[in-house]
Amino acid sequence: MSNQKSAYTYALLAVLLWSTVATAFKLALQHLDVLQLLTYAVGVSALVLSGMVVTQGKLSRLRRYTWRDYLRPALLGLLNPLAYYLLLLHAYNRLPAQEAQPLNYTWPVVLALLSIPLLGQRVSRTSLAALLVSYGGVLIIATRGEPFSLRFADLPGVLLALGSAGIWALYWILHLRSRRDEMVRLMLAFLFGFTYVAIAAALFSDVPWSVPAGGLLGAAYIGLAEMGVTFVLWQRALQLSDTTARVSAMIYISPFLSLFWIALVVGETIRPSTILGFLLIVVGVGIQHAGGRRARQAVSGG
Repeated sequence: MSNQKSAYTYALLAVLLWSTVATAFKLALQHLDVLQLLTYAVGVSALVLSGMVVTQGKLSRLRRYTWRDYLRPALLGLLNPLAYYLLLLHAYNRLPAQEAQPLNYTWPVVLALLSIPLLGQRVSRTSLAALLVSYGGVLIIATRGEPFSLRFADLPGVLLALGSAGIWALYWILHLRSRRDEMVRLMLAFLFGFTYVAIAAALFSDVPWSVPAGGLLGAAYIGLAEMGVTFVLWQRALQLSDTTARVSAMIYISPFLSLFWIALVVGETIRPSTILGFLLIVVGVGIQHAGGRRARQAVSGG
């Protein structure tokens, strides 16, 4: 199998797994509260990422780390997994999955906006167009097809979902600034994050030793599919692909597959307003992605 075919295979596996996560969130939250679910899921993810670092022979790299090198993942762990998943899971607790998932998907547009003050990038017409289109979709979803009424079905839930998108975008800006090995710093962030989550659960929840099978399986699946293995599959696809554009476009399949699983497994009736709003969000993300690619080509002379 050629490298490009292998890249497509890894990317497709990642997209398929990501598309099931919204469904897994809704099902697992039927058995566990937010902090309970987060404790078990992050624990599984931390173990899996640690195992990958060990099997790849990268654990010895920690010997070269100074206390400053540990400070960044310690801070990143506060953003992801702690703050990001707290907001996201609370959003899933309040909203139907068909609303929480697309609202969270606005993070690429938020990323472009945050890059203006944090990375010194200029406001472009592309970013403004992406913002208007995507948040037009947000308005349609949040008002359930009545955007001009400005009556939100659950405004706190909407703000939680959009807030999670903002934290995810901020996390990636800070994450990509590090020059250390990506897998090692991800492992450290989740080890620190598990510590934070466990403390929060001990203070504000009651994490039981005896967990319903559905909750435990859901948490383990989320730890693998959302936080652990899928990230590695996606990184492998990017490494093997001739260009990142060849596989990055496949990420647009995931949100629509997600709606299919939500309808089939969770049993939600997908509203036409959700589909229309989601289409606008994806178009906005696509505008931002295309604009960013043209800008990089102009800088590199491509």
